[in-house]
Amino acid sequence: MILITGGAGFIGGNFVLDWLAQHNEPILNLDKLTYAGNLETLAAVQDDPRHIFVQGDIGDAQLVSRLLAEHQPRAILNFAAESHVDRSIHGPEDFIQTNIVGTFHLLECARAYYNGLQGQAKEAFRFLHVSTDEVYGTLAPDAPAFTEQHRYEPNSPYSASKAASDHLVRAYHHTYGLPVLTTNCSNNYGPYHFPEKLIPLMIVNALAGKPLPVYGDGMQVRDWLYVKDHCSAIRRVLEAGQLGETYNVGGWNEKPNIDIVHTICRLLDQLRPRADGRSYAEQITHVTDRPGHDRRYAIDAHKIERELGWKPVETFDTGIAKTVQWYLDHPQWVANVQSGAYREWVSKQYTQE
Repeated sequence: MILITGGAGFIGGNFVLDWLAQHNEPILNLDKLTYAGNLETLAAVQDDPRHIFVQGDIGDAQLVSRLLAEHQPRAILNFAAESHVDRSIHGPEDFIQTNIVGTFHLLECARAYYNGLQGQAKEAFRFLHVSTDEVYGTLAPDAPAFTEQHRYEPNSPYSASKAASDHLVRAYHHTYGLPVLTTNCSNNYGPYHFPEKLIPLMIVNALAGKPLPVYGDGMQVRDWLYVKDHCSAIRRVLEAGQLGETYNVGGWNEKPNIDIVHTICRLLDQLRPRADGRSYAEQITHVTDRPGHDRRYAIDAHKIERELGWKPVETFDTGIAKTVQWYLDHPQWVANVQSGAYREWVSKQYTQE
């Protein structure tokens, strides 16, 4: 068994679905179910005995310790995080509590659990921490992409909180010998993405006839990684990563935000034309840039390819086409998120442990 934290979120939920589609090994899924935790994402496995869901906080040391003792997982994969930069600017405290303090409590529980293991179980145990490229700060237009040796220079409360959690994970390896692995990924996109993030927001707003808000000039550059490619990278790092090492995971898809928005509009023009025959691009609206907005992120993913043989399967063109089609095919999922009805899923389908 493996323990997943944050497994009802976007990346964690996709990981749970992909894992159970490919493995018989069970998952213990611990998620606090904050606003972005959505168990409807996991509807396909709600009756699967390999998926054990527990609503709870990684900062609840008593709960985490009990779950570790009861289920004896061979690995902990920490996806749990507050992750939206805009929310961190307006309300940073939740990010400090979950991403730093919560990770600290989870590490403490993992350390106590690991120290109690014996023989092969101890040798095989892993703590895999899922992080972000935003810890590295921003890049000049002509600067080389982020490698694993790049200095940490976080610029938002969100990225600062993730940087702190990365440092804690590293320290627990070097100080206590906890067998850790860290991944730093670029911007994910794909199915089940909470529609506050750029790509799902553009899709949902376009279909609703609403403005498509683009920060500043829209020339902020990000590297885009299809979420299922990210899941496969995490599986590979868990399987073969070297203890104490960090692996950057990227899609080799640097794109300015405005290009992303125009691509989505073109796809929707083809797949779901507006009734008036005009382009969705007419809904694009430039808005005031957010404070401290990083200009460019870019991931150098050569290390994980060279050492572990991983590289992404999807190009941006194939990944974004699949993503837009998924949202067109799942309007009820989107509607339930927007209305808050997805919250009812918890009381109807699951009980707290």
